[in-house]
Amino acid sequence: MTQSSRDRAPAGDGPAGQPVSPLDVPAAESLLLAGRLSVEGRLVQASNATLYCSIEHEGRAAHCVYKPVAGERPLWDFPDGTLAEREVAAYEVSKAMGWGTVPPTVHRDGPYGPGMVQLWVEPDPDIDLVALSRTEDDPVRRMAVFDAVVNNADRKIGHLLPPGDGRVYGCDHGVCFSVEYKLRTVLWQWRGKPLTPEALEALGRVERALRDGPLTARLAELLTAEEVDATRRRVELMLKHRIHPYPPEDWPAIPWPPL
Repeated sequence: MTQSSRDRAPAGDGPAGQPVSPLDVPAAESLLLAGRLSVEGRLVQASNATLYCSIEHEGRAAHCVYKPVAGERPLWDFPDGTLAEREVAAYEVSKAMGWGTVPPTVHRDGPYGPGMVQLWVEPDPDIDLVALSRTEDDPVRRMAVFDAVVNNADRKIGHLLPPGDGRVYGCDHGVCFSVEYKLRTVLWQWRGKPLTPEALEALGRVERALRDGPLTARLAELLTAEEVDATRRRVELMLKHRIHPYPPEDWPAIPWPPL
């Protein structure tokens, strides 16, 4: 699935209210947690139930994605927890890294039961996503580091969301955090290359949050204890070797289809 305008029905006018930016994290999280969800359509290319919604609360409004747990298909290689919980866990790691790689994301009840709700980020239609995925631009490189931390098994080109302001967000993190090394991504251009000082600082923030901060407790609410421990080990390994990881030898390195 790609969080893209071509995968949903035309939205028409936006929801009434002051719009909320993904950069205003407290306001976005508050809106997503407390707002009234109105389903406007379904992202038809998604393999699991993925609903395009408007959300409003106390004069603020936005569009968002709602993925109810009831609409998930079981995955043999991710038997524990839910896709929704792993999506929220990925957002929590993104916050700890300090890069805002994942749009604000919460776990809450909705019209079809509990699920994940994520602020909608509209990608700039003039940006070529294939070309973007092959660049060595800093925002894309940050995504590659983030994916290594969460062990993303499905980083497709269409999961990159460049709104046109120089940032790049990522969506669809339901198949992350496996205990086994399953990194599968289109962003291998830095494999084996030294991590940047910026990346090492971000990894240090996550390492401290997993050791002394609230991140461990939060992830324990969303993942298994083994998955939390594996996340900590991945961060420690990257800080030790200070390089981008290599593709796995016993697991497909690129998702299919890559788009």
